[in-house]
Amino acid sequence: MVITDISHVSPAFFITGAIFILLIGSLLSWGVLSFFQQKVRKGLWLLAGAVISLAAMVFVFNTWFPEA
Repeated sequence: MVITDISHVSPAFFITGAIFILLIGSLLSWGVLSFFQQKVRKGLWLLAGAVISLAAMVFVFNTWFPEA
């Protein structure tokens, strides 16, 4: 097992990643819950929001943090 050095991770990178992961996870969870409650349209909108958030995360990380 190798110990990973995370001392070079900037606080802005960490906070941005944490916010996006929380957003995407929340939308996915809420979307799946809506499917179980048989609210299909709401679930599809929430899953679409998660996909859009994922695309936004990729764009933000490629634009603001190209060195990572």
